[in-house]
Amino acid sequence: MTTENEKLTAEGRRSLLRGVAIGAAVAPAMLAGATAEAQTLASAADDPLLVTVELTVNGRRERATLDGRTTLLDALRHHIGLTGSKKGCDHGQCGACTVLVGGRRVLACLTLATMVREPVTTIEGLAKPDGTLHPMQQAFIDQDAFQCGYCTPGQIVSAIACVREGRARNDDEIREYMSGNLCRCAAYPHIVAAINQAKTKMGAA
Repeated sequence: MTTENEKLTAEGRRSLLRGVAIGAAVAPAMLAGATAEAQTLASAADDPLLVTVELTVNGRRERATLDGRTTLLDALRHHIGLTGSKKGCDHGQCGACTVLVGGRRVLACLTLATMVREPVTTIEGLAKPDGTLHPMQQAFIDQDAFQCGYCTPGQIVSAIACVREGRARNDDEIREYMSGNLCRCAAYPHIVAAINQAKTKMGAA
């Protein structure tokens, strides 16, 4: 005859076995959930805080909220909507992304937007409000200084800085100080000719 204690012991063993079985089934799901949550928390911790950046671009005040690691090039193209500056190598080796920051040529793909404090000028900001082209833009057209046109915005911006820096006194100097801007179509002789044409109208001998 089974005593009350034996019944309790047997029921305890059954409860224990049921608990173990349920735990074995549920534990992996709980573990997976905990792992996913931990990964989510880790990812959130790794993500930088968004920052609000204020830039003066082509005379206009622009405000954008972006990832703190965003380059000036991506800020211009994807947040402000100025797509004239091109993304070529994205490593600062081709010059397609060249813009002027405080009047100096800068590779926008290597410059963090959060670090820019001076006015930015892109290819879109060179022409006058009435549509009159900058002398360098007109010279590139007159001298047929482009083919596919992809590198042209960076070439023109860099050429303007080259003249302003006093680095366009002769063909050899132009080639030297424009060497950071690559042209896949090899329009280099026409680019040199365009700079020589424009420099006189820009007030450089």
